[in-house]
Amino acid sequence: MTKTVQFSLLCLLSLFSAFATSAVPAATDSKLWYQQPATLWEEALPLGNGRLGAMVYGKPSDEIIQLNENTFWAGGPHNNLNTAALSSLPKIRSLIASGDYAASEALAAKSITSQGPQGMPYQSAGNLQLEFPAHTHYRNYYRDLDIANAVASTRYQVGEVIYSREVFTSLVDQVLVVKLTASKPGKLSFKAYLSHPAKAVFSKQNANTVLMQVQSADHEGIKGQVQLASLLQVQNSGGSLSQKDHQIQVENADSVVLLVSMATNFINYKDISGDALSGAQQYLAKAQQQFQQHQYEARKTAHSTFYKNYFDRVTLDLGKGEFTAEPTDQRIRLFAERHDPELASLYFQFGRYLLISSSQPGGQPANLQGLWNHRQDPPWDSKYTLNINAEMNYWPAEVTQLTELHQPFIQMIKELAVTGQQSAKTMYGARGWMAHHNTDIWRITGGVDHSWGSWPTSNAWLSQHLWQKYLYSGDKTYLAEVYPVMKAAVQFFEDFLVESPDKQWLIVSPSMSPENVPTATGTKIAAGVTMDNQLLFDLFSNTIAAATILEEDKNLIPTWQHALSRLPPMQIGKYHQLQEWLQDWDDPQDKHRHVSHLYGLYPSNQISPLRSPELFSAAKVTMEQRGDPSTGWSMNWKINLWARLLDGDRAFKLMRDQIKPALNSDGKISESGGTYPNMFDAHPPFQIDGNFGFTSGMVEMLAQSHDGAVHLLPALPQEWPNGAVTGLMMRGGFVLDMSWQNGQVCTLKIHSRLGGNLRLRSHSPLPKVTAFTVHKATGNTENPNPFYQQAQIKTPLKHTSKTLPQLSLANSYLLDVPTEAGQDYVWSCR
Repeated sequence: MTKTVQFSLLCLLSLFSAFATSAVPAATDSKLWYQQPATLWEEALPLGNGRLGAMVYGKPSDEIIQLNENTFWAGGPHNNLNTAALSSLPKIRSLIASGDYAASEALAAKSITSQGPQGMPYQSAGNLQLEFPAHTHYRNYYRDLDIANAVASTRYQVGEVIYSREVFTSLVDQVLVVKLTASKPGKLSFKAYLSHPAKAVFSKQNANTVLMQVQSADHEGIKGQVQLASLLQVQNSGGSLSQKDHQIQVENADSVVLLVSMATNFINYKDISGDALSGAQQYLAKAQQQFQQHQYEARKTAHSTFYKNYFDRVTLDLGKGEFTAEPTDQRIRLFAERHDPELASLYFQFGRYLLISSSQPGGQPANLQGLWNHRQDPPWDSKYTLNINAEMNYWPAEVTQLTELHQPFIQMIKELAVTGQQSAKTMYGARGWMAHHNTDIWRITGGVDHSWGSWPTSNAWLSQHLWQKYLYSGDKTYLAEVYPVMKAAVQFFEDFLVESPDKQWLIVSPSMSPENVPTATGTKIAAGVTMDNQLLFDLFSNTIAAATILEEDKNLIPTWQHALSRLPPMQIGKYHQLQEWLQDWDDPQDKHRHVSHLYGLYPSNQISPLRSPELFSAAKVTMEQRGDPSTGWSMNWKINLWARLLDGDRAFKLMRDQIKPALNSDGKISESGGTYPNMFDAHPPFQIDGNFGFTSGMVEMLAQSHDGAVHLLPALPQEWPNGAVTGLMMRGGFVLDMSWQNGQVCTLKIHSRLGGNLRLRSHSPLPKVTAFTVHKATGNTENPNPFYQQAQIKTPLKHTSKTLPQLSLANSYLLDVPTEAGQDYVWSCR
């Protein structure tokens, strides 16, 4: 049982009253709702249980529920290595060193990038369709998605009868569930069937169950080998059932429950020996025993209870507006023009909803579209782009207490560390493992997409997730599990790094600064780019730290420290910008969507206003030069970056830019990005990383824990003078609940899971406490908490005589609190 540091009853009552409004949101605070059915996929509402996905259109007469199963991908087990890479590598490096970038890029495109498959596409699992011919004329229409319970509903009236539908993808029963009811008995008559855009085989299983079987597509020379089995079962109360041509006809029923079960023959990335039909039958057999008509409410409650165990860990209240009574699409359309803090809170929680729905332990990680895709040939194949997008999907995982949902991504990294041994050895003659900028369910590690292929550094970025997860949990057993993956990534670079021709720095060659093209060369290919140097700084530093904690490889640590000392420092260029490349090639007019060299600012912690103020100023110059206009993931990365630059108003400005309609008045998709009516992020087209980046960006505006302290309200915009948040996870196992008034912290509760020193930074004094010890700290003393070690970067090289004003935190308040594991520490202004 949690021990609590004692404080006055008055403070206790004040604290809980401060959080009451966020703990139990009003009915519409957690709902996306609309007054018309969806006509486009981007208007349909997403449901998911990590394995099964559904997009609900809510159409009265011809309902479509588009389906996905997260292992239904084209192709089959393979890797896509280009064996010409090893023999071509010396020539590619030589051409780069001599400045012949065009020739080196052309050679790399032939010898590093795969000349065969470029990755397999994630595919639609088809549709569940319901036809109500008598429902073409309806009124009093309403549909919603309740993200507090993970249930979608539709309601409308035909004549004197009100028809209702509830849909959810059960997290406990592993089936899609549809409940149909009418306000009068005997009024449900409709046809239900499964369909698929590819060739499907249908068969009757029994009087109320039909089967659809589909084979995944061939793609780029790889035969489609994934078998999908989908079962539709109809359970009616009253009326009758009949079956014809794989369609189930319901006549005059009182209510109906439909169950859809799906499974494939996929076992893992190298094994597809499963039995798809047997798997689908087992899911359905178990579910149908539960979903007898009188048990429906109990099963829906079980599903929502399971879901809420994740969702309810974090609450957010940014104040009340006056627009919750308006439909969501209208609020999105008008967000930039008015004050609607509840829509910002809803958008934040929608990102958490999507992660819970698309990434469950034991399953596949969220891909470029999370779990949802209605096409056979989705944009960018809906794969895993490893130079930003896949990582961004998991930025909210730890900070919003969804740590279990990080597991599928961690598992994918472990699997890439196996297949990546092939690319390391075969393509580069190196130990360890590596991957290029893209992968898929088969865990390919070869280069894809022509000139984009020659980026060999994703292993370093992926390894950062392994380490960061440890910093939040302090779980040494977990760290011991992932340490070999980190070590093997280091081993690859021990063999792969080369000396720069002039400075004798150790650099990555060939590479690129994803996915930018410097004007100076006109080609992507380069060597020693800033992002690579930052990534390797983290990889070597974190692996050394992990080895020290685990008391492993003491003999190797000096070698790794020496390599770390030889990496290039960050550089400030002639325009006072943070240099993107080893050379001062930056163009102040460059508006490229990627800001790869700002990885050191976020998600890393190498650039700090306290420890590296000139780099901090240079990063801000780079952000100003790149400008705000961007779309999708890029827009939302910039929200995080401006929050790290401690500029909440600029971050909020980009939030306004993000929450704008992505559909033009004619219903066509805008090219300027924004948000679709169903709150999906528009790159365009839809990419889920923007939704996840938005959620993590809001956390960074409210609390940060990367720069030696838990920083309270570091980038609070003027739009949110009052608010409350509960459940944010800070590094070192500190759980933060906080309310603020007039921009100042009013109540604060920190729960310490691991114990250790809690250092707090705030821009206003915290209320005084007497129940526990608080010490004033100074910024020139290192936080003794090992989870708050700050990056010991090299002094940057500066290629300009210009000095910019620097942000000072000298007037902030810095406190140290010795904590014990399992205790709460509370401040209250009341």
